[in-house]
Amino acid sequence: MYKAISSIFGVGMKKHRYSYLLRLQYLGFRYSGWQKQPGQKTVEGMLVKTLKFILPERRFKILGAGRTDAKVSALNAAFELFLEDNPIVNEEAFITEFNRNLPPDIRILEIATVNEDFNIIHNAFMKEYVYLFSFGQKNHPFCAPMLANILDELDVALMKRAAQIFVGTHDFSLYTARLQEKTKVIRNINTCEILDNNILKADFFPKRSYSLVIEGTGFMRYQVRMIMGVLIQVGKGELTLSDIERSLVPDLNMKFDYIAPASGLLLHRLDFK
Repeated sequence: MYKAISSIFGVGMKKHRYSYLLRLQYLGFRYSGWQKQPGQKTVEGMLVKTLKFILPERRFKILGAGRTDAKVSALNAAFELFLEDNPIVNEEAFITEFNRNLPPDIRILEIATVNEDFNIIHNAFMKEYVYLFSFGQKNHPFCAPMLANILDELDVALMKRAAQIFVGTHDFSLYTARLQEKTKVIRNINTCEILDNNILKADFFPKRSYSLVIEGTGFMRYQVRMIMGVLIQVGKGELTLSDIERSLVPDLNMKFDYIAPASGLLLHRLDFK
């Protein structure tokens, strides 16, 4: 047993600090978000618990990028693993052992060694989120973890026009919860469009569903869900295109209270320098 573990984790080699970038997927429906919290089941907490099991008596820490809120999922998330003393010498075997001990709603995709200059937060330069939704009829219950269900009729053509208004550099002060004094509210969005959903498919999905695809260098807490919430209100006829334009000036007399449900949101892509 000792020999098998040492072949994976390099036990007995010269002490040092090693860093790795790991890509993963997870279904966030039963988690209280990414970040470890006392008394809550979180993705980070589950990763740490599993690492403690497969790396007994090893010193390590992890640092995530693109932290997600409760019930939000990820198709391509990432975290950095800092491992003391000895390297992982068999990365394929490490991924296999990691996945064997993780719950079925979390999967490690790949691992790569990074140098000491790499920082997962500072080196992240592009994030893409996808918000999946359908409307008009009640969905199959199995859709709930990944597809938001709007029972009202929506004008999708108008929502597509509204989404384009968000492209560019704007003041997004009205698109975050609990705005803090030092929050960076000037944000750039490269892509914001509503498309047919070709990202996730299932036999129990409705015949037609949609995806809001939004890409930028960084987003504030709830920003994507509040943008989606405003687009839903446009689709229902409760807000106009002019309202969106005013909100990006911003008109501080305006206030948006509707945050789209978390379960439709997916972290779809993370790019690093």
